[in-house]
Amino acid sequence: MENKFQFSNDNKRYHTWNYHLQKKFGCKVFKVALNGGFTCPNIDGTKGIGGCVYCSGGSGDFAGDPSHNILSQFEEIKERMHRKWSSAKYIPYFQAHTNTYAPVKVLRERFEGVLAQDNVVGISIATRADCLEDDVLEYLSEISRRTYLIVELGLQTIFDETGERINRCHTYAEFLDGYNKLKARGINVCVHLINGLPGEDREMMLKSARAVAKLRPHCVKLHLLHVLKGTRLAEMYRNGEFELMTREEYVETIVNQLEVFPPETIIQRLTGDGGRDTLIGPIWSLKKFVVLNEIDKLMIRRDTYQGAKYEE
Repeated sequence: MENKFQFSNDNKRYHTWNYHLQKKFGCKVFKVALNGGFTCPNIDGTKGIGGCVYCSGGSGDFAGDPSHNILSQFEEIKERMHRKWSSAKYIPYFQAHTNTYAPVKVLRERFEGVLAQDNVVGISIATRADCLEDDVLEYLSEISRRTYLIVELGLQTIFDETGERINRCHTYAEFLDGYNKLKARGINVCVHLINGLPGEDREMMLKSARAVAKLRPHCVKLHLLHVLKGTRLAEMYRNGEFELMTREEYVETIVNQLEVFPPETIIQRLTGDGGRDTLIGPIWSLKKFVVLNEIDKLMIRRDTYQGAKYEE
C-alpha cells in the first residue's frame, strides 16, 4: 500500500524523530545522553523515597558515567556514537534523575558548557512537572530563545490511582500545571507514557494517549514497562501483582495510540531499552527492531496512520 503520510520520507506511517531532525537541521543529529549528577524529590525524601517502582537509579541507565564531569561524558559518548555516524551534529540529553531539581546557578554550570560545544544544535532536559520553579522557567525560556530546547516530562499515565501504585508522587493535575507553564513560555515539551503499568488495561493506556494528544505536545515517547532487577517493581512482579504485556498486545496498543495523536506530534520513541543483564521481562523486548517492524506491519495491514483517529 502506498504510504501517504505527510511527515515521512520512508516507510513509516508516523512522525519519526529522525525525520523531524533531518528536516529541521538537514543532517543526521543524535542525542548524547548525560548524567548531570542531579537527584530527585522522589528519591531524597522531599516527595518520597526510592523513586518510582520501576526506577533502577534515575532512568539514566544509558547515560554517561556520573563520576566523570559533563564535558568528559559528552566527549566519551559522542565519540562512541561517531562509530555509527561519522558526520553528525548533537543534542546533549540530560537524562538521569530530575534535571531541573537544583538552583539556577547549578543548572547553568551543568548546561552551558555543553551548549557551547561545536556542532551542538540544541539540548534536551528530562525532569518532573512539579520541579519547575519560576526562576527555572525563566532560565529555560532564555535557553529556548538561543537554541532548540525540549523539556521532557515523565507523566507515564493520567490515572492518579496508578500514579500512587507506582509511587510517582505527583498528580495529573500537577503535571498539567507544569506542562501549561512550559507551553505558555513557548517551550517545546516531550511527554512520556508507559504502557503495561500495574493495574492498567489497554483501554486506560489509550485514554492516557488521547488525553495527551489533546494537549498537542511537541513530542511524545511511548515506552514499554520493563521489569528490572533490584527494583520494587521486580518484587511486585514476583508476587504476582501484575502481568507483563505480550508483544502482540503491545504492538496493537501502540498502533491504537498512534492513531489518536495529531500528525504533527513527533514520536521520539515507540519502545524502550532494558539491559540484557538487568532485564527480568518482557524478554521479547530485547528484539527492539522486531517490535518496530511489527508496528509497521500492523499499520500497513490496517492501512492506518498517525492521526487517523485524532479528535480536536
